[in-house]
Amino acid sequence: MIRPDDHPPIPAAKIGVLIVNLGTPDAADAGAVRRYLAEFLSDRRVVEIPPILWQPILRGIVLRTRPKKSAHAYAQVWREDGSPLAAITRAQAKALEGAFGEGVIVDHAMRYGRPAIADRLAAMKAAGCERILVAPLYPQYCAATTATANDAAFAALAAMRWQPALRTLPPYYDDAAYIDALRESVETSLAALDFTPDAIVASFHGMPQRTLQLGDPYHCHCRKTARLLSDALGRPLVTAFQSRFGRAKWLEPATDVTLAALARDGVRKIAVIAPGFSADCLETLEEMAMRGRETFLESGGERFAYLPCLNDGEPGMKLLRTLIARELEGWVPRA
Repeated sequence: MIRPDDHPPIPAAKIGVLIVNLGTPDAADAGAVRRYLAEFLSDRRVVEIPPILWQPILRGIVLRTRPKKSAHAYAQVWREDGSPLAAITRAQAKALEGAFGEGVIVDHAMRYGRPAIADRLAAMKAAGCERILVAPLYPQYCAATTATANDAAFAALAAMRWQPALRTLPPYYDDAAYIDALRESVETSLAALDFTPDAIVASFHGMPQRTLQLGDPYHCHCRKTARLLSDALGRPLVTAFQSRFGRAKWLEPATDVTLAALARDGVRKIAVIAPGFSADCLETLEEMAMRGRETFLESGGERFAYLPCLNDGEPGMKLLRTLIARELEGWVPRA
């Protein structure tokens, strides 16, 4: 017979906020990249090919050839405190501590790699969080990013006997606070340049064209973000999509093709922004700031600038405080 005294004490109820980003290898070496890619590319929301067809390709070709190349790319941007994405997301969570009042715990997780979503949710529950906001930091909704982060959170709860209440942060691609944060960040970065760009390219992460045909709103969300930001800046933006992978047709125009075409058409000075990324990462720092620069200059361009993401700067942190406080309404008493 279990007596009341046999039960561990129930901690005072708290609220958790878990900010989530995509993920990163633990190190810039082939082994760590292989482990990361095996998890990432096995997600059926990321690669929508039946596993019976995809897994032999993944295990037999991709994971034998891609890790070494990707590890070299990661090494170009690796920091003393780890990968840029991990370090910046950690800094974002740190900057949010105490922002929502007493009894609100803020933590961070990665969809792939560490710290894992399930592990951090379990830690929050153990710390007494009976209500948790999971906040995937993807402004534009995509099944391969927002949905799979939520999937991981829901799966973690499915394994819990005593589940916390759960909320998820909706996409904020057209939120006035997001557009204003982008405007402020871009204007500050442009003012620091020693040249005036002839054009600004807004580069979003690409997705297979098939995702649009299946009803994923990502393409439309990106286009609306670019249009609203263009209006806020008072100047046109060239919208493009980067990071193509595999042989399938992807959303167009492609960023690398666009950069080369602009240079050939006489655009000599250019700035590139990545409004779909909440933190700088391999795709922005290596693919855009390095390889994108090479593409533009080799095609006839003269000046190239990559403008950083919102990261943990004040415009970005003000945005996160606004978005998260809004989603915590009814849970956290208003000041």
